[in-house]
Amino acid sequence: MPLHPRQKAARYQVGGYAFTTKGISRFDLRDPYHIAVTLTWPQFLLTLLGVYLAVNLLFAALYTLVPGSVVNVRPGNFAEAFFFSFETLATVGYGEMYPGNLYGHIVACAEITSGVAFTAILTGLTFVRFSRPKSKFVIANKMVVARYNGTPTLMLRIGNGRPGLIADVHAQLNVLLSETSLEGIMFRHSHTLKLIRSQLPILPLAWTVMHPIDETSPIYGMDSAKLVQSDARLFLSLEARDPSIAALVYELRNFQPQDVAFGMRYADAVVAEEDGSTVMDLDLISGIEPDDPKHHGAGGLV
Repeated sequence: MPLHPRQKAARYQVGGYAFTTKGISRFDLRDPYHIAVTLTWPQFLLTLLGVYLAVNLLFAALYTLVPGSVVNVRPGNFAEAFFFSFETLATVGYGEMYPGNLYGHIVACAEITSGVAFTAILTGLTFVRFSRPKSKFVIANKMVVARYNGTPTLMLRIGNGRPGLIADVHAQLNVLLSETSLEGIMFRHSHTLKLIRSQLPILPLAWTVMHPIDETSPIYGMDSAKLVQSDARLFLSLEARDPSIAALVYELRNFQPQDVAFGMRYADAVVAEEDGSTVMDLDLISGIEPDDPKHHGAGGLV
């Protein structure tokens, strides 16, 4: 259904899954802080440049309106008024040009106040963006369904991309399925998948998140074709504490039906060195091979 011209819509994307919400706007000018911290770095820098230029153009126009308001600026010379505005907004001032009358002083005071406020806001927003903690989980690009303790089990291997330990790691796995009610109504239903273990005190190397596909599982009896038919979307959310920055970090990933490999398992990615130390090769975290009941290749903590 096309949007009414006065309706607003926001488009979001999680991995390869995109959806649109009507009735809201992604960029709400009443919430500038949220806009500033959610923009990408190129968008953020371009927005700052645009705002800075717009403010300078505005004050340059005000100086140009009244000839003589700035000493040594030729009447009607917008370029000279713009450069004076640029220097004033930055609170630099070289002395060659300065306010020449009461009007010029009033506009210059307003611009200096704007420059101080702009610098303070820019400093705060830049600090927030740089100090916002980010996760560095390394996650396999495919899920596998292999047998574990005799039960088909959905697995996803997660590695720690930080040089230090990650503590208090929590994982949650959900599946979004298209279902039809008894009344014949199609709707999307989110199910939380029960994990063999959903929390680790520390994550030194890797962790294989595992969901047993038994009779209580919402994906019980499904294969690749049925996952596609149900338009299944699997969502992994991770929360952990990074001791090096004393902050919580988050990660959200989604997987489509073609990202689930049935009858496969993860190849070993943990090896023992000659000195007895254990090494996790994160370059091999997505490696899979046919499932062999005699060999369990979770490749990390379970």
